[in-house]
Amino acid sequence: MKNVPKILQVGKFYPPVVGGIETTMQDICNGINASGLTCDVLCSNSIKSFQLDILDSKARIYRTKSYGKVANTSITPQMIYFLKNVGKAYDIIHLHLPDPMANLALLCANLHDKIVILHWHSDIIKQKYLLQLYKPLQSWLLKRANAIIGTSPKYIKQSPFLKAYQDKCVAIPSGIQSPQSIQSSPIRNPKLLFALGRLVGYKGFEYAIKMMQYLPQDYCLCIGGKGELESSLKALVSDLNLNHRISFLGFIADKDLPELYAKSGIFILSSITKNEAFGLVQIEAMSHGVPVVSCSIEGSGVDWVNQNGYSGIVVPPKDPKALAQAVLEISKNHDFYSKNAIQRFQEHFTKEKMISSLKDLYIRLMDQNINDKSIHSV
Repeated sequence: MKNVPKILQVGKFYPPVVGGIETTMQDICNGINASGLTCDVLCSNSIKSFQLDILDSKARIYRTKSYGKVANTSITPQMIYFLKNVGKAYDIIHLHLPDPMANLALLCANLHDKIVILHWHSDIIKQKYLLQLYKPLQSWLLKRANAIIGTSPKYIKQSPFLKAYQDKCVAIPSGIQSPQSIQSSPIRNPKLLFALGRLVGYKGFEYAIKMMQYLPQDYCLCIGGKGELESSLKALVSDLNLNHRISFLGFIADKDLPELYAKSGIFILSSITKNEAFGLVQIEAMSHGVPVVSCSIEGSGVDWVNQNGYSGIVVPPKDPKALAQAVLEISKNHDFYSKNAIQRFQEHFTKEKMISSLKDLYIRLMDQNINDKSIHSV
């Protein structure tokens, strides 16, 4: 390989902290190192102490001490120090956003000669007032970036923050490891519905619960996850007299998910706002041959991930009746949707495809950077 770049991913947290971005960072770290490049990680710790982990792959995970979170951002000034000093050893700084702390660290680190890639997982949506303060810093970062990764073509086109930077954007969908075996076995129950995620407002679980009123009595819904709305969602189930048809499974370990997907007939992603920019759980379900019912959300790539009429059905948000109708429609032709869900996963969302696309981007930017330096030195 002509020019072998060294990559430093920078993000909010890293496993064992649970989250979609954290999982993607881990998959990138493992996959890129396995491909022959060097990829390390700089992130915040979840406690007030520094920690260095060295993985079996020799990858280094620098976890800087945190003083807690404000507006969902880890306050870790130590990240600035480490990026300024450790960052000198790398060719490419790969930032996972949203993360104002990582943005600030890059500004202060003065790494002018480094290639910067932004992995734009989601716009900042919830903290609208703080966003006004943060916008100048975010604008600086977008101008500074050599490339911006969006998780879907639709998201790149519809994000208001990326409109002025389309020439820098490249779509690289998130990818996950293919299941060891895809089960279309007798244990699958087409009338067992499964939903998974944090029990928070934008996930729209209340609409998935209300959906059950419009389905025959032999349909059941299992909801996995924990969150602040757990009590109110359980109260809603009781108010609607649906306790015998809806189960709350609580936190589900990754090792237990394949069995649940193997048993489930249809996956329900009832998210209602663009906080859900991609929906990693959709591709988990599709990888196991589980068709998806999801919602069309302006400014989100959720309904690009789940191809309407192919891997599942897309309906308007906040519409329990439409969710139920989609479930019934898939049930009529479950094998068709199940096979297509697997096909769409394999075509677009495998970990191997994500790593290959990233590696190509890293090498292209590295070669371009070296050529630019050669031209300017003449």
